[in-house]
Amino acid sequence: MTPPVKGDGMRGLSVFISDIRNCKSREAEIKRINKELANIRTKFKGDKTLDGYQKKKYVCKLLFIFLLGHDIDFGQKEAVNLLVSNKYTEKQIGYLFISVILNHESDLMRLIIQNIKNDLSSRNPIFITLALQCIANIGNREMADAFAQDIPKLLVSGDTLDTVKQSAALCLLKLIRTAPELMPTGEWTTRIIHLLNDQHLGVVTAACSLIDILVKRNPEEYKACVSLAVSRLSRIVTSTYTDFQDYTYYFVPAPWLSVKILRLLQNYPPPEDPSIKSRLNECLDTILQKAQEALKSKKLQHSNAKNAVLFEAINLIIHIDSEPNLLVKACNQLGNFLSHKDTNLRYLALESMCLLATSEFSHEAVKKHQETVINALKTERDISVRQRAVDLLYAMCDRTNAEEIVKEMLAYLETADYHIREEMVLKVAILAEKYAVDYTWYVDIMLNLIRIAGDYVSEEVWYRVIQIVVNRTDVQGYAAKTVFEALQAPACHENMVKVGGYILGEFGNLIAGDPRSSPLVQFELLHSKYHLCSPQTRCLLLSTYVKFINLFSEIKQQIQHVLKQENNLKSSDVEIQQRSVEYLQLSMIADADVLATVLEEMPSFPERESSILSSILQKKKPPMETIGQKEEKIEKTTTNVQNGHEAKLGQVQSIANVQPVDLIGLNSTPPSTKNHTPTAVTPVKSDQEALLDIFGGPVPPPAQSVPVSNNNLDSLFSDTFGVPTQVVSEVSQFNPILSIQDNHMQFIFTNVDTLFENEALKIFMKCEFKQNLARLTLTFLNKTNFVFQNFSVESTGNNDLVRVLPRALDTNTISSQFEVAQILNVECVNDFIECPQVLVQFSCEGTQSRFELNLPVFLNKFFDPVQMDSQTFFTRWKNLANPGQEQQKIFKANFPIDKERNSQTLINFGWSSLTGIDPNPENFCGAGIIHTSTQQYGCLYRLEPNRQAQMYRLTIRSNKESISKRLVELLDNQF
Repeated sequence: MTPPVKGDGMRGLSVFISDIRNCKSREAEIKRINKELANIRTKFKGDKTLDGYQKKKYVCKLLFIFLLGHDIDFGQKEAVNLLVSNKYTEKQIGYLFISVILNHESDLMRLIIQNIKNDLSSRNPIFITLALQCIANIGNREMADAFAQDIPKLLVSGDTLDTVKQSAALCLLKLIRTAPELMPTGEWTTRIIHLLNDQHLGVVTAACSLIDILVKRNPEEYKACVSLAVSRLSRIVTSTYTDFQDYTYYFVPAPWLSVKILRLLQNYPPPEDPSIKSRLNECLDTILQKAQEALKSKKLQHSNAKNAVLFEAINLIIHIDSEPNLLVKACNQLGNFLSHKDTNLRYLALESMCLLATSEFSHEAVKKHQETVINALKTERDISVRQRAVDLLYAMCDRTNAEEIVKEMLAYLETADYHIREEMVLKVAILAEKYAVDYTWYVDIMLNLIRIAGDYVSEEVWYRVIQIVVNRTDVQGYAAKTVFEALQAPACHENMVKVGGYILGEFGNLIAGDPRSSPLVQFELLHSKYHLCSPQTRCLLLSTYVKFINLFSEIKQQIQHVLKQENNLKSSDVEIQQRSVEYLQLSMIADADVLATVLEEMPSFPERESSILSSILQKKKPPMETIGQKEEKIEKTTTNVQNGHEAKLGQVQSIANVQPVDLIGLNSTPPSTKNHTPTAVTPVKSDQEALLDIFGGPVPPPAQSVPVSNNNLDSLFSDTFGVPTQVVSEVSQFNPILSIQDNHMQFIFTNVDTLFENEALKIFMKCEFKQNLARLTLTFLNKTNFVFQNFSVESTGNNDLVRVLPRALDTNTISSQFEVAQILNVECVNDFIECPQVLVQFSCEGTQSRFELNLPVFLNKFFDPVQMDSQTFFTRWKNLANPGQEQQKIFKANFPIDKERNSQTLINFGWSSLTGIDPNPENFCGAGIIHTSTQQYGCLYRLEPNRQAQMYRLTIRSNKESISKRLVELLDNQF
């Protein structure tokens, strides 16, 4: 028998791969793999004559099987033995197997490290490169400790080949990311920096990546790299593509290296040395000039490489922000891209111009492109480009163009995509306030904003409207008249009711002389909205009513009649019940003088910076964020309540180098960024603090202070007692979070609430559902004084019936008092019982936190209510009478039987509430469709209350037993 030759040996691997690909089923593939594994195991155990080449062949088969998704629990020793071989192919397969399969905590790791050290000390550059690649691929702490001293020596040695230096630089980069404390310092600093002068551009490119991370960790020690980086950049920019034959990409000399150098220079302020600064400015000017030259090739790769260098150069110009000539040139160049046919170029141009608009040198140049940006907002097909256009309009806005820009943004808001509306609302609110000279215009804009996008108007926005109207006597009458007219619309958003309730309660007397807006008309108009509002808004309206008693004594009886109604005095909401009782007694017992004192007009709020600006900075980071300084002032939290309205003050934040919003609107100037460092994102405030920030400052005189209940924080009005808010206390020692008790069950009837909170972490949840799809936004707030690192959110895969796909996080680090938003896309595949879960992990102060979080995704969230007449309802009801399709439960009432409350509960659950269907008017009937990826399920319900026995009977029918059963479980104990 002839000995096998090299070609014959690898033919076995090719045949095995071919057999796997020809398998007709999963079972056939597993059978073939098991057969091969048994053969390989036999060879490794029984055949002592296996040479290195045969071991390589079998290790290759194991590697292929592993890549198919099968576990491999043997062959590690044979792979390690290949490292001793002097043949490149055998050593290569050994390193590949170790990098991909071997458990890095294996007992063989010491032997592997010794073999790697042997290869690093060899004279064969190929073996050295293989060893370096293996170190970088594994890159764990053990590798970092073992080779942190050897690799820098290899990197700066004069005897090391250029290709080895490249691998050494990138390997050291990986180890520094794993163990930053092992970063080379002292004598190594100068020698590593001088790699920027190396003759081989491959070495310079790799060294540039290494130096960039070293600079970020220790900028002072590596600041000497600036002059060398400018010198190298100058040589590249002033050369032609023929000077760098090996590193020219489609007629662009060394584009990757150019980009890396430009990014490296953005870690430092402008050079102090005039000659270096002048040389750098010449380089940047040359790049801008070359961008205007005709393309040397029609290939896409040429324009991509050229534009990559251009945009990075513009980023550096913006970072320096001291050369007006360069800034204007950059702006003009970006303006040319706004009409480019390439969507990506338009996006990048808008993004960069947002930063240029913040500079005093280029602000006017950016404004020249206003019409082009507005046109992009109207015509762009890509939502991301339209969003950047909105950002640019916001950035370029000043007193000269504010009215036009706000008008265009409001017009676009009516058709804007829902996920950018909230941000647009904040921007319009800020611009309207900041540049309002005539505050009647401000009132018109804000009320129009609430009308167009009421769902996206946050509490900060309408609180701010109230504050400004209260503070400006010249606009109070106009505001009362305008909001009164707005409330007359048939479809009126609840936020409009809140604003109208407050303003009319304070200033309704200013328009009461007109018969069309008499006191009774105002009261009846507001009360017509009462039953359609949430409990928080009803509380506000009750405070408005008691204010009316003081303003208009002629409608006192009508208001008292409302306060005496059973649905108020015996409301299931404690706050409504308390206000009704107290306000009724106040109106009956107190004389006119006492009422006038207790219910007098609210005093002016202290003028201060608006928290809406902070909100918009929290919601979106700037396109290019650099390390900035952050200043925080925390004022002691106090609260004042006077006349049934609550004035709150709390956390104050002054953001470094951000122009404060001028409440009066007289001192606004175009943004100036001279000697300006872009700021980091401001720390995030809780909902309580956001509310408190609106009404900050002392309000004279405080009535009384007692501890606060969080239920009152959602309302602008409080009860008759003042409530100070508790400031989050500092955590002196972090205790790892290993398990939690979340509040996911409270989301059955709501889509926005706090999912979990303790002294260290707050998780806020916002859910959006459409048919069988959902989007969940989890906001994680770090309440401690420490940094959360390696933060991740992963689906546990515990529920195959509900798919959860987390989007990639922008950052895996949460600084103290900062937040990170994790978006999860959810798909309902079929009906389910258990809520899906995600695994949250992060490290803090050397401890690892790891816990599972229940997502508030319930079956009813995929409901669509269905309207139908009585005949259709009972026809379908009878058709769903098969065994298992009906589920019924009789249970005791947990709350007083209230028809209005029950109807609202069923609607919030997702059902329709059909009136006139059931012969008994006390009963409730309705229908809905549950959407899943596989099928739609029709559901009907009937809820029968028994007031005498204080019992309910709930009956649900659907075409699937498990759905009826689950819906009954979710609705149990909710009435």
